[in-house]
Amino acid sequence: MTLHRQSLILTENCPIRDVLDRLGDRWTVLVLHELAGGTLRFTEVRKRITDISPRMLAQTLRRLEQDGLVRREVFPTVPPRVDYALTALGASFFERIEMLAQWASDHHDEVRAARQAYIAPAANAPL
Repeated sequence: MTLHRQSLILTENCPIRDVLDRLGDRWTVLVLHELAGGTLRFTEVRKRITDISPRMLAQTLRRLEQDGLVRREVFPTVPPRVDYALTALGASFFERIEMLAQWASDHHDEVRAARQAYIAPAANAPL
């Protein structure tokens, strides 16, 4: 199937924009990466992604559950235990973005060096 880029980009109901706008935020890939290793409790995810606030983690998990990528299971204990796991849909999505995450990890130093090289001339420019 060939995508008609121009028509997809301009339409209000573009499936690419609809899905990627929701899933391309700062935290989604990191949360999915952690859950790809297996079921985790909220506090375990929070410990693994140290710079995410509890509020943002809760919002991200809620959106991923709403989109059918994460399953939330509540156990009737005191205090309540809540586990999060990838659904089959979430696992299939993560399979596709895992290569992107690996690329980011492999080339992080190069990207940071390019940023520094870009900033350096601007910092030394005369006012």
